[in-house]
Amino acid sequence: MKKLAMLLMATVMAFTLSGCGGRQEGAETGKEGVESQYADALEVLTGVVEVYGESDLFAMYGGDQENAVMDAPGKFDISKTEELENVLGLPKAQVSDIEDAASMVHMMNANTFTGAVYRLKEGTDMDAFADSVKSGILGKQWICGQPDTLVIINVDGRYVITAYGEAGIMEIFKNNALTALEGAQVITEAPIA
Repeated sequence: MKKLAMLLMATVMAFTLSGCGGRQEGAETGKEGVESQYADALEVLTGVVEVYGESDLFAMYGGDQENAVMDAPGKFDISKTEELENVLGLPKAQVSDIEDAASMVHMMNANTFTGAVYRLKEGTDMDAFADSVKSGILGKQWICGQPDTLVIINVDGRYVITAYGEAGIMEIFKNNALTALEGAQVITEAPIA
């Protein structure tokens, strides 16, 4: 019963607080026919979380409202387009470009950290996708505080990681992603003003 109450509270917080809540040269973009070494978006995000030191890991939940999991990343149902936009910051126009998603969100405040991984459909222009996500997140009206930093990472030409949050947490997340994921490259890292 206690876990159910916490899950319900986390879900309500995510919707309530998510509203609160520069390209590097040489970043490889999505290519036709690129096969990924990762089975799905959840495997990518789980790989990043596994690199965290115990002192750096924070309370989180993952997945969409219906399938939320506590203290771990979770699979996100991509048919939930409004939830993708409201919770993760993915513009509705980009939903048709993805075929899989996973997420992890800070338990207390989505603006402290919100991260997602998307598997792009073959033929999707990764740069255009990243630019659209960047514009959507940077143009968002924040309530209850504002995140400091946005990072978008290319993972082997098929997956894109998007994350925003507090600067220190974002630096740890970015470094863990670049360490854990072979060939990962930062596409965009920008302050949220």
